[in-house]
Amino acid sequence: MMQSDYIRSVGQDLEVPLLDGSYRRYVNFDNAASTPALEPVWQGVKKFMQWYSSIHRGAGFKSQLSTWAYETSREILCDFLGADASERVVIFGRHTTDAINKLANRYPFQEGDVLVTTIMEHHANDLPWRGKAEIVRIKSDEKSPIDPQALEEALKAQNGRCKLVAITGASNVTGLINPIYDLARVAHRYGAEIMVDAAQLAPHRQIHMGRRGDEAAIDYLVLSGHKMYAPFGAGAIVGWPDIFQQGAPDYVGGGAVKFVAEDEVLWKDPPDKEEAGSPNVVGVVAMALAANTLMRIGMDTVADHEARLASRLLDGLKKIPGIELVGPDFYDKDSRVGVIVFNVEGMHHSKTAAILSCEFGIAVRNGCFCAHPYLKYLLKYSEEEAHQLREKLRNNEDVELPGAVRASFGIYNTPDEVEYFLEAIEKVARGDYRGDYVKDPDHGDYWPRGFSIDFRDFFNFTV
Repeated sequence: MMQSDYIRSVGQDLEVPLLDGSYRRYVNFDNAASTPALEPVWQGVKKFMQWYSSIHRGAGFKSQLSTWAYETSREILCDFLGADASERVVIFGRHTTDAINKLANRYPFQEGDVLVTTIMEHHANDLPWRGKAEIVRIKSDEKSPIDPQALEEALKAQNGRCKLVAITGASNVTGLINPIYDLARVAHRYGAEIMVDAAQLAPHRQIHMGRRGDEAAIDYLVLSGHKMYAPFGAGAIVGWPDIFQQGAPDYVGGGAVKFVAEDEVLWKDPPDKEEAGSPNVVGVVAMALAANTLMRIGMDTVADHEARLASRLLDGLKKIPGIELVGPDFYDKDSRVGVIVFNVEGMHHSKTAAILSCEFGIAVRNGCFCAHPYLKYLLKYSEEEAHQLREKLRNNEDVELPGAVRASFGIYNTPDEVEYFLEAIEKVARGDYRGDYVKDPDHGDYWPRGFSIDFRDFFNFTV
């Protein structure tokens, strides 16, 4: 069922050059970073492009159709997220980072207010909050999601000062799924709202944001199109309109106003107020097409397929000598999305990733995955080690940056690809590779000596 043409990704059968001069069908296990477009999304985008035009202020037929498609996309996204469109606002932007920054800039924190978050967060759900409120971070052990009891203890200690809980729905490092509805109940019980970073959760599991007044309702949720098979530059925040109705928007321009005089501005209501300038209509439509596609496939089907792939990969890695798992050593679809992180004993993570790419045509991600505090914790770096590394980086010294290798799945990946990956990583672990891999002193990445690719042979800017 999962291998129907309906869920094929664009470019799924492309072959890529290898170090030995041969070509191999590309295997993409880097979906947690960004997903390719699914064929139904791409076909929908191509169909829409013939009707594309400016929106909201055009009287022409294409403008009217494009406006309808853009506004209907808000309703589709609400349906996808289990939110009531009549009481929510959907504000489109570029991606999850953009959406969290918007909320951080608009949230009405006052002096002394607290934001509770976790050690698990992507930098996108960490850095925007710094300086906005006092930050309290909850920790968990390396194999467990955030415990609602730990949140309750943190909120109780703040004596009502916490106004917002900002938490990832699923970690981009370990894949651990946080119990967002239980956490929402706790947050609401202590008078706080909750924001969920669903960039890693939305493409993999069903979400139900709920209605105002529901004790388990998710107040705000952010997500990115490029992580849900619509890589056309759009993201969104979905939440209550109240805070966006107050004050001036965080950035201003055309389309956000009712009236402008030399000394006065009348703002529109949200979401228009928060979407100044010409929006990314194509990206928004693509995001809605992806949401529709995922709903048509069924999120339970997505989860089951992912569980088969992840369970097999994890079981296989455990049997390979020299593989060091980072984070949980188990998988079940209720506790994790399809993200598995590991290292090869004695090998730098960048070298492992380079060998997989250059000699096997397999794409993975390596590094700290924009979650430095979490990786420091998972890799058991001491404060002294972290301090020494920081000082060397500050002084521009050559260092071996810590990190790991991440394999992550999309709905178009296959069991055969998992088996091929296990064969490849077993060879890497026993030293069965041909290249002489050297480190780039400027970037710290490894690459085989003498291997160069002219990318113009594969793509150029002339049609």
